[in-house]
Amino acid sequence: MNRYPVWKYAILLIALLVGGLYALPNLFGEAPAVQVSVAKTGMRLDTAALGRVEEALKAASLTPDALALDGASIKARFSNTDIQLKAKDAIQKALNPDANDPAYVVALNLLSRSPAWLSALHASPMYLGLDLRGGVHFMLQVDMQAALSKRAESLAGDIRTTLREKNVRHSGIARNDQTVEIKFSDSAAMDAAKAIIQDQFPELASAESPDGTGFKLVASINPVAGRKIQEQALKQNITTLHNRINELGVAEPVIQQQGLDRIVVQLPGVQDTAKAKDILGRTATLEIRMVDESAEARAAESGSGPVPFGDERFLERTGQPVIVKKQVILTGDNLTDAQPGFDSQTQEAAVHLTLDAKGSRIFRDVTRESIGKRMAILLFEKGKGEVVTAPVIRSEIGGGRVQISGRMTTMEAADTALLLRAGSLAAPMEIIEERTIGPSLGAENIAKGFNSVTWGFVGVTLFMCMYYMLFGVISSIALAFNLLLLVAVLSMLQATLTLPGMAAMALVLGMAIDANVLINERVREELRNGASPQAAIHAGYDRAWATIIDSNVTTLIAGLALLAFGSGPVRGFAVVHCLGILTSMFSGVFFSRGVVNLWYGRQKKLKSVSIGTVWRPASEAQAPAVQKGK
Repeated sequence: MNRYPVWKYAILLIALLVGGLYALPNLFGEAPAVQVSVAKTGMRLDTAALGRVEEALKAASLTPDALALDGASIKARFSNTDIQLKAKDAIQKALNPDANDPAYVVALNLLSRSPAWLSALHASPMYLGLDLRGGVHFMLQVDMQAALSKRAESLAGDIRTTLREKNVRHSGIARNDQTVEIKFSDSAAMDAAKAIIQDQFPELASAESPDGTGFKLVASINPVAGRKIQEQALKQNITTLHNRINELGVAEPVIQQQGLDRIVVQLPGVQDTAKAKDILGRTATLEIRMVDESAEARAAESGSGPVPFGDERFLERTGQPVIVKKQVILTGDNLTDAQPGFDSQTQEAAVHLTLDAKGSRIFRDVTRESIGKRMAILLFEKGKGEVVTAPVIRSEIGGGRVQISGRMTTMEAADTALLLRAGSLAAPMEIIEERTIGPSLGAENIAKGFNSVTWGFVGVTLFMCMYYMLFGVISSIALAFNLLLLVAVLSMLQATLTLPGMAAMALVLGMAIDANVLINERVREELRNGASPQAAIHAGYDRAWATIIDSNVTTLIAGLALLAFGSGPVRGFAVVHCLGILTSMFSGVFFSRGVVNLWYGRQKKLKSVSIGTVWRPASEAQAPAVQKGK
């Protein structure tokens, strides 16, 4: 009756082994470390850079506990923070002799002390939130005026294209801060342009303005459209920050809007503010411009003349200067996707870009009108522009697919595509507040959190063992198994554990034991009604199952609501809460019954069970059922 088949015990054993294996890395803790990554897109870390780091540490008489090239970074782990700081200074001096133009980012970090064999099995500790692990906190101010100016610049280009299509002649279009000024030589052309703007550009309000002997139309963004542009700029910046940080490998960042023009960014585990700033700024934006091929521009390229008015000077990756026009044809805003690949003709590494509908139309028109001319594709990273390629336009390019190629390696193409995919900011941002939460505060929070879970577990265990005797011991073993499974699942999912998550973990312990209380009381009730011990165990588990399902499902619905509609700490609580309910149903019913079956199921003539006092009516005192647990 109370016997599990072998396959069920095999499942429980596998769950126990897997849970123990993936929960184990959390016991080793973290060690101070120094992390080295590249500061420029075109660079890669290799064994030569690893050798330079090793030599720098040896020259400073510092011995790391571990040193390895891990993906896109070099990580050196040390025994204490004093050695960590000395190692950072030594590596910084060796790799970045020019502090004004650093080639590498050398930052402080925390690494798990898990042994290599656990890492080889992809067993990693849980991510810890900012309140536990420490990290950096930024408050970013979005420049809304710059967002309006950027939109006005885009509208100026659209108006120029529209007036050309409508054959409306003008004497020049220029952006002045957040307004677009259009000059005309006659009033008829100005009136036609004003009608077109009112019809096709509803977000603009136009007004006539005197301009000497000519006529001038000043178009400005109306207040309603201005507010909408600012809201969209803030949302785009938040989305872009998410893409950038996720693409660059920071685990579980917190990025939230605060107020009308501020964004909060929290990066757990990053102990170095400079590193965090580098992550926020390490992105690229794309611009497509035409190359100026006039005689003055060629003289400027050779260094024998000044850069012509309306042009800018940039360098190719080979160091060759290129003079390009300031007018931007397309930007990264028109980019929908960027993937690394190869040129179908030369088989060189390339980046394949996909443009949106507007970008496709503009690119088609520009290439049709500029056959035989050069077009420069520029990549801006950290405020510095670089000409990736400047090919000659051979024919009209339609379909919205553009290829960037030109002396790139496969890894450079992959890096460029990654940074372009991350998107561009709708408006510049400034860091107005930054805080570094040190590991000592995090360690204190971790200790308090674990103490709350530990003492909660001990209190529940003592009560269960005293009240339900052996069944209480089995329930406590099931509770420990539940905690093991919960930690293992959180580690496998690489979820972020915060202080609210720890509170949920302590709450789950109290809720998890509820299933065993229902089962134990049901067994007592069956014994009280005169059932044999084996029949009481069987009926107790079977009849308590429906109640356990109902109670846990209703609690799970509330947890899912918190997960769906909550944010920040509420979501952290909800994740642990929901996972804890699922693991408690498995451990509280299947695991505990497996232990009970293993202990009592082999006894065919079982006369009593150790489940505490079974209170019975006085009229049934002489009944042969069990009264006292042994």
